[in-house]
Amino acid sequence: MIPPRSDRLVWELDWNLLRTFVVIAEVKSITRAAEQLNLKQPSVSNALRRLEDRVGRRLVERDATRFELTDVGQLLYEQSIEVFGTISQLPQLVRGVGDDVTGHVTIAVASHVISPIFDKALTAFHRSHPRATLTITVATSGDVTRQVREKRASLGLCLVSNRDAALDYTMVYREFFGFFCGPDHRFFGQEDLKLADLKGEPSVSFHTDNIADVLRPVALLRSEAKLATNVVGVSSSLEEVRRMIVAGLGIGPLPLHVARRDVADGVLWRLPPYETPPAIDVFLLVNPEKIINRAEKALITGIQTAIAETPLDQRIYGA
Repeated sequence: MIPPRSDRLVWELDWNLLRTFVVIAEVKSITRAAEQLNLKQPSVSNALRRLEDRVGRRLVERDATRFELTDVGQLLYEQSIEVFGTISQLPQLVRGVGDDVTGHVTIAVASHVISPIFDKALTAFHRSHPRATLTITVATSGDVTRQVREKRASLGLCLVSNRDAALDYTMVYREFFGFFCGPDHRFFGQEDLKLADLKGEPSVSFHTDNIADVLRPVALLRSEAKLATNVVGVSSSLEEVRRMIVAGLGIGPLPLHVARRDVADGVLWRLPPYETPPAIDVFLLVNPEKIINRAEKALITGIQTAIAETPLDQRIYGA
């Protein structure tokens, strides 16, 4: 059967062209896209040109100084990630068919998501569904949001600056950040320090510690404390930020409830402010448009139930 003219794009389109276009749109460069796809640059350029010919519209405006998607290009990119998100779920859905819950769950988390609620939900899930499997990936909060939005992750746990209208958000817990130093720092062991004492101090921090990102309250506190402008070291990993603080590269922010044991063990020392530490909320992110297998549904429901059954005052850590 010959498809109607209006449907021929769907029947005749090479799906590899869409895959290549998605990478081009995300990295905003033909050269970087070729590197990521392990292809030669002319092959990627030809793929973009073939896709534009097939669609009949220009998808990218670029010259030596700019690279932008056209309106049609942006629309095609958004629809493409929906397509790939749906296709990527097929193996998990197939594996999840049967009497037992045997599907796979992909969880994307920010590195400093440390919560008894999440841990207990994982314990209950595994006890009830021992044949189900998990993958937990650690990323920046922005990447966690993208993975859930693009249906590459079953759920996400992260900080949130701007909410995506396509996702559902549930506040899991609230944590408080404080500044800390390592054993070799001159402030280690000193009590009754003032925030003004930190002026000009070298520091380390997270990639998201800036006014426009999820650790905005920490960035504002950094500005108030007048720490040294140049940050010595940054990472998206809590473990690596902690490592730099302990190693003496500079003072840095950590969640109070996470650092408590290190403080007790004499590895870290708490610095001001003591009375008004910045508060950060951590959210569960779910994409309601994602087709989920039974394992995914069971874990998401378990986490949501654990949150609902835990009073808010018991979900505030380190106050």
